[in-house]
Amino acid sequence: MSYAGDLTPEEAWSKLASGEAVLVDVRTEEEWAHVGIPDTKGTENDPLFIPWVFEGGIPNPDFVMELELQGPDDRTTPLLFLCRSGHRSAAAAAVATNLGFTAYSVLEGFEGVPGPDGQRTVNGWKNRGLPTNLGQD
Repeated sequence: MSYAGDLTPEEAWSKLASGEAVLVDVRTEEEWAHVGIPDTKGTENDPLFIPWVFEGGIPNPDFVMELELQGPDDRTTPLLFLCRSGHRSAAAAAVATNLGFTAYSVLEGFEGVPGPDGQRTVNGWKNRGLPTNLGQD
């Protein structure tokens, strides 16, 4: 593992609720709009929204620049990376670690893994009942 570690959604929320971390949602704008976003208004830190890729899987060439501009000045403040299911967040956490940030990946992501019916209702941030602002679709 090339980053600080993996956290369950509940562990991530605990760090956010205590004000000791910043959430970085690396999903696409379409996912934010149609699936929803984590609701962190009850925490001290607003989330950062920096796509790892754009719709169609095109890598975001400005990811590093955006993270350096938006991320905390104190690079020891933990960054908690969140994507749909946990894969993009792990890659983003590794890049952030290489930039000197303390980075974690949130296991299961926002939506979690598909269940037997193909729907993402098994686990993940929203399915574990953590605060969300759900999308329009």
